[in-house]
Amino acid sequence: MDTDILPLTPERWPAFEDLFGRQGACYGCWCVHFRLPPAARRVNDREANKAFIKRRIEDGPPPGLLAFADGRAVGWMQIGPRADVPEWNNKGRASSPLDVDPADAAAWAISCFFLRSSARGKGLTHRLVAAGLDFARQNGARLVEACPIRQSKDSRSIGLFVGSARVFEQAGFETVAERKAGRPLMRYALAAAS
Repeated sequence: MDTDILPLTPERWPAFEDLFGRQGACYGCWCVHFRLPPAARRVNDREANKAFIKRRIEDGPPPGLLAFADGRAVGWMQIGPRADVPEWNNKGRASSPLDVDPADAAAWAISCFFLRSSARGKGLTHRLVAAGLDFARQNGARLVEACPIRQSKDSRSIGLFVGSARVFEQAGFETVAERKAGRPLMRYALAAAS
């Protein structure tokens, strides 16, 4: 699959909206799960989530990357400073920080993926992660963390929204903790890779 991977800026909103569809991907989440506290998520519907992420995109900086094939968005990866996804940092979560300050603007996270079903199984998440590391480096990140799933019985599993550990291992991420079985906290140190 020949793809272009670009930051999600306001002019790319229509492509993002098309990718997420009427349902808003993952049951109307619109990729706000790690951005909103549980109380807000409970009262929000898919339209409120959509409005929230649209405002976030308009406010900038880009909250992630879109992959395009033949001019149409086929994949999304949420990446940015840990502080931009506060729920990802909560104590008790497998993704909570180990030895970094979540307010540190140089500590980044890859927290979500969404791919069109027709784009799955073609190496797109590998390309998104590689582009994400470049994007993070260009924007002053010192490290990028992820908390993927180690094993899934089905490539369509909803649990894969966090990515596959295999993809991150192949990109050079190392496991720094595993607080929940099958959900390693993985890190790529950009300073060491430069």
